[in-house]
Amino acid sequence: MRRALAGIALAVTSMVALSFLIPLALLVREQVRDRATTAAEQRASALSPVLALTTRRADVQQAVAELGSSDQLAVRLPDGGFVGTPHAPRDALERAVRGRETLAVDTAGGWVYLQPVVLQGDRVAVVEAFVPAEDLSRGVAASWGVMALLALGLVGGSVLVADRLGARVVRSSRSLKRASLALGSGDLDVRVDPDGPPELQEAGAAFNTMADRVLDLLAVERELVADLSHRLRTPLTALYLEADRMGSAPSARRVAEAAGQLESELDAIIAAARTPLASAQPARAGGAAKACDVAEVVAMRLDFWSVLAAKQGRPCERSLTPRLVPVAFSEDDLAAVVDALIGNVFRHTPEGTAFAVRVERADRHVFLTVDDAGPGVADPDAALTRGVSVAGSTGLGLDIVARASRAADGELTITRAPLGGARVRVSFVLADGGGAGGGVR
Repeated sequence: MRRALAGIALAVTSMVALSFLIPLALLVREQVRDRATTAAEQRASALSPVLALTTRRADVQQAVAELGSSDQLAVRLPDGGFVGTPHAPRDALERAVRGRETLAVDTAGGWVYLQPVVLQGDRVAVVEAFVPAEDLSRGVAASWGVMALLALGLVGGSVLVADRLGARVVRSSRSLKRASLALGSGDLDVRVDPDGPPELQEAGAAFNTMADRVLDLLAVERELVADLSHRLRTPLTALYLEADRMGSAPSARRVAEAAGQLESELDAIIAAARTPLASAQPARAGGAAKACDVAEVVAMRLDFWSVLAAKQGRPCERSLTPRLVPVAFSEDDLAAVVDALIGNVFRHTPEGTAFAVRVERADRHVFLTVDDAGPGVADPDAALTRGVSVAGSTGLGLDIVARASRAADGELTITRAPLGGARVRVSFVLADGGGAGGGVR
């Protein structure tokens, strides 16, 4: 922008300067010529009264010497003799004598003015005033140089002023850009100091207002999440009481364990929601999360879900790599991803539907794949949209998985599984230092 403003100022000021300088330069040249020719005419006119009184050569020579140089002032006497050095062409001189008319003639050496003087006895004398070519343009070059310097100063000053104005605008724009990028990256405390033109000052003030509003909305949202999570404690307490009534049966133990896990999740949600926004940035922004082994977490969660799978008559196939596959995720976050994928199978397929879980390692990635023999997903793009469900649920399960994969520089894909149903595949980038060891699970 600074370069564009400087270019505009240069172009406009140059055009204005040229539109004035060219006519002014021509006018100065004409004024210098007019001044020189007017002085020559005055000298010639001053010599005419002398010739009217006497044409004696000595008297005329004295008058010419008093009025100017003999090289620039000459007289053709009535007898054809000359006083001084003539410069006029012969035909112009004869024309002035015969026609008795005043003439101005441009020659190779300068400018000649011929003024005839009619004397007694019908005699004619001609006064010649000569102006050399250098006198016709004396001082013109210096005047043009001064005007050119003034024009350059004007153009340079305008470009400098435009550059300073542009620098102010660019500085304010860059500050607003940096603040916008910082806010988009999660820095909720960033603000700008409104500066620059009034429009940019208004934009900066609007940005600060927007940032404050975003902070307020996030705080309200987090309070709402905490309140909603806390409201779930009532049905959770009912689950505990129901488990107590069931006694020591295995089903009661499983209900109690599930209730305990749910209570832990609710405590984590409430704690996270109550955390100040300034310190609640994602792990990627503030530091790397503690790494965990994907195959180990998947095996643990499969043990949990296998009880329900056996009860519903669901064949479950597992294939977990024996190699170590660490990812930069906490164990709880990765467990939530596995639960979301397997839970979708139980929620959206009939009882008795088979499913398979695989963990595979590549050079830089680990792949978690969940296949099922259900009806599949008719619209994978819609299934990956937050808040949109293709089977009547909340639509958040796959969104949790998708966000987790993006946080680990991976991706989530939904295709058709060899079992006939849906295949959901998640990739994660291996954490630094992942080795090739690990036992068979």
